[in-house]
Amino acid sequence: MTTNATLNSKVPAPRSAVLDDAHVGDIKGALGTIHHDDTAPREGLSAKLKTLLAIVGPGLIVMVGDNDAGAFATYGQAGQNYGTHLLWTLLLLIPVLYVNQEMVLRLGAVTGVGHARLILERFGKFWGAFSVIDLFLLNALTLVTEFIGITLAAGYLGLPKVASVVLAAAVIIASGFTGSFQRFERIVVTLCVGSLLLIPVYFLCHPSASQMARDFVVPNMPGGSGELSSVMLLIIAIVGTTVAPWQLFFQQSYVIDKRITPRFMKYEKADLVIGIAIVIVGAAAMMGFTAAAFTGTDGFGQFEDSAGVAKGLADNAGKLAGALYAVALLDASIIGAFAVSLSTAYAIGDVFGIKHSLHRGVKGAKGFYAVYAGLVVVAATIVLIPGSPLGLLTEGVQTLAGVLLPSASVFLLLLCNDKDVLGPWVNGPKTNAFTAAVVGILVTLSIILTASVLFPDISSGTIMTIMASCGVAGVLAAGYAFTRRRTATLEDPIDRTGRDSWRMPPLETLAKPTVSTGYKIGMGALRTYLLIAMVLVVIKIVQTALGN
Repeated sequence: MTTNATLNSKVPAPRSAVLDDAHVGDIKGALGTIHHDDTAPREGLSAKLKTLLAIVGPGLIVMVGDNDAGAFATYGQAGQNYGTHLLWTLLLLIPVLYVNQEMVLRLGAVTGVGHARLILERFGKFWGAFSVIDLFLLNALTLVTEFIGITLAAGYLGLPKVASVVLAAAVIIASGFTGSFQRFERIVVTLCVGSLLLIPVYFLCHPSASQMARDFVVPNMPGGSGELSSVMLLIIAIVGTTVAPWQLFFQQSYVIDKRITPRFMKYEKADLVIGIAIVIVGAAAMMGFTAAAFTGTDGFGQFEDSAGVAKGLADNAGKLAGALYAVALLDASIIGAFAVSLSTAYAIGDVFGIKHSLHRGVKGAKGFYAVYAGLVVVAATIVLIPGSPLGLLTEGVQTLAGVLLPSASVFLLLLCNDKDVLGPWVNGPKTNAFTAAVVGILVTLSIILTASVLFPDISSGTIMTIMASCGVAGVLAAGYAFTRRRTATLEDPIDRTGRDSWRMPPLETLAKPTVSTGYKIGMGALRTYLLIAMVLVVIKIVQTALGN
């Protein structure tokens, strides 16, 4: 006799939208396995803990990978130049991280289709191509910054540059080429544990806990009005390095590849919370111990790079602190390289319909592994080329990520309101209101960032004008959206029954989304802004490179 639990756990094959059949089967995590036919209810603490351990991975890896080489530089600059005065930005980012990544994991678990493919199918070829090309270029540049981090860490530790880069690239490629999802995840989760090395560095430097607690909850703009533009750009960098476009693509595809379905949603949300806790603790620790090491020294306010931070830690807190920081930087750069390379390979596989799963061996997914390894090799090569403008590349990555992030958030919000895609899992009014506010803030920061790149001497008055203008536009847009949403909710309330067994039907069976006049105007404006901003930023970066 078949039980109701068994029936609910099996999605009928004709309704499955999964693009690669390797994405269906046992959940084989680093810390446990859940068999595909295991539909027993999780009762008791032991059973729930075993399930959580098996599920842990996507949220943990995407968040720890977020504290990568670029993050080390950004948080180090914040601590060395402004002490702990910008810690409050991390508190504000916690709900942003959770809401953004929760929407992504929901999309992955419910649809079984990657982010890039959903954009292509629901918004058309232009936005599909734009998302993939944008992701490919941005991730390639981001990967270069990860190898820059590897060279800085290796240089500080006295290791040869070429050998370190080649060995790191070999480890990254070999780990992905095992043909076993479980083996790969065990390697990466082990490296995630290495991120905890930042905690002993914190205690070796003895930052003021009371000052950090105050700065964590009390907003402060250090330096006064004369340094507003510099501080604003650093805040934008913190936002850009903490909420990056590749995270959305990576987590959605990784949830799919791990074979997580809606019935495990609460465990995956717990995994995400664990990851966010670790990334915030790490970021706060970096700001705290960097501030403690440099405050009152000649190096305060003179940030250069992460190697300089390691040297400052060694000079002011002992050689052990500098060495642990350098090892943590090396570890973080490798984790970031794993995640960034995979997010690109997954997206290419999704859009072009090629096999794209870590459950497959190299022979079973040649294109997927070729993209993954090719990106790593190219990035490693660029870093080893004498005279490469590595500092300019790092700046370019942060700038482009800041410009492109609003578009990624817009598509995420639209997809999570698409009832054909998420059915009973679509966003509620509160999530929509919060996410819309976040998108508005990201657009404002993106405009400020673009303006600052084009006009390096931008004044604080101009920045305030941009913020005020965007604020007024945001209020008007929010009023319009609220009126429409209230009417739509009254006419078509969300039916959330049967959520745990609901999966998105095949993409080709979905009705094309209804396109309103407001939608056309909004998407047209977004397209125009992105194209103009990207062209102007690229031109400015090229001019700077030629000038140097």
